[in-house]
Amino acid sequence: MMWSSLPAAPAITETHISVLFFVGDRAFKLKKPVELPFLDWRDRADRVAACHREVELNRRLAPDVYLGVGELVGPDDEWREPLVMMRRMPDDRRLSQMIADGHDVTSRLGELAVLIAEFHRSARRPSTSGRGAHQEVIRNWSDNLDALGAASAEGVLSAGDVDHVSGLASRYLAGREPLFEARVAGGHVVDGHGDLLADDIFLLDDGPRVLDCLDFDDRLRTLDVLDDVACLAMDLEQLGHPSPAELFLSRYLEAAGVAGPVSLTHHFIAYRAGVRSKIAALRTQQGDRAARDAARHLLDVAGGHLDAGRVRLVLVGGLPGTGKTTVASRLGDLTGWTVLHSDPVRKELAGVDAAAPMGAAYRQGLYQPAHTERTYAALLDRARAGLSLGETVVIDASWVDPDRRRDAHQIAEDTASDLIAVWCDAPAEVTERRIGERGDRGGSDATTEVARSLARDAAPWPGARRLDTSGTLDESLSALRLLVDA
Repeated sequence: MMWSSLPAAPAITETHISVLFFVGDRAFKLKKPVELPFLDWRDRADRVAACHREVELNRRLAPDVYLGVGELVGPDDEWREPLVMMRRMPDDRRLSQMIADGHDVTSRLGELAVLIAEFHRSARRPSTSGRGAHQEVIRNWSDNLDALGAASAEGVLSAGDVDHVSGLASRYLAGREPLFEARVAGGHVVDGHGDLLADDIFLLDDGPRVLDCLDFDDRLRTLDVLDDVACLAMDLEQLGHPSPAELFLSRYLEAAGVAGPVSLTHHFIAYRAGVRSKIAALRTQQGDRAARDAARHLLDVAGGHLDAGRVRLVLVGGLPGTGKTTVASRLGDLTGWTVLHSDPVRKELAGVDAAAPMGAAYRQGLYQPAHTERTYAALLDRARAGLSLGETVVIDASWVDPDRRRDAHQIAEDTASDLIAVWCDAPAEVTERRIGERGDRGGSDATTEVARSLARDAAPWPGARRLDTSGTLDESLSALRLLVDA
């Protein structure tokens, strides 16, 4: 084992629930006799039990750091106070300090990601249902939002900002029960660390040491692995270092072999920022006025990630030749969103190869109304499944029928997803030229005659955002990104 040299000077630090003091190569932690919404340590016996539990749980990731439980004894044995005894970690190896000092921690973050992935792989899995996991996340958010609301009532936080975060979090959770069921079924809910922070991680020569897990509440420590690592990603980001946050997340996902929708990662980062905002607000209420700015900043971080993680149903419609299929495909390539195309699904339902030409007169063959209705129903069923699992879904189809648009709107409502309708448009001379060009090399089955018939039947689409696709693909794509992000 290789330890850096340690300063001889004693030091002391304080959190909202503990006091730590450092002497030589040792650190000692006292539990405050406090009652808070999430713990009650007023009784000495509870503090003793909490100290033993802290040592037991933290030895999972730092077995040589947590030495045991001792006592601080008063004069003439007048009183005894339990304390956790630890090896003192070198401050210059603290992850937050190394990043602040400009050290390249790229390879060390990879080591840390592997350590956490292995820890999660061997961690205890709870015997809970997917619905139970969904309800637990809702409960965690509710408890945290109650505390944030109380902080806003005392002027620490803006009530409007708390309401904004509450609304976005509630909307995401409302439509995502199948996602949480799938996470439990996939073994992604574990007895984890619960509070991964850069201040509590030390990158030593012989490997990382991860300290200070959430030891006072087994329920809160039972969480999705993405929730666990999102805590550190949030911490690195709010410290002003988004690149290490992204690097750690990508290395973790690679090491753990865990997949999940980007929206879920955003959601968990937002939740973690909200938790830290609550803690900063508590410190403010305990007299640390400097913590007010941190509480407000962290709440902003939460709102930003919830906004980025909104689940969307994007309808990209338009007549043949407007380029809707091309821009929808490129949008999916750039964002990682799921893209469903009507033509391949139409042929799949008919048992026809997707590349086979199946041209027909207007509303004939594969394009007769009954088969078109089946096609849209299949597209929307698949969209519902993806949206429920936290995926943003793009559907490329003509969308000329208002009944099909209403069906899509209902799917978005049912899954608490944002509906964004985009109507691709270009002059007739442009669309007819494109139809002719792609007809020569194969592609869509639509002819100029079909396009003209569709144009006659297309109903107005109130609320759709018009996308001019008469320019270059890059121009259309840039404009589309603005429309869907608005």
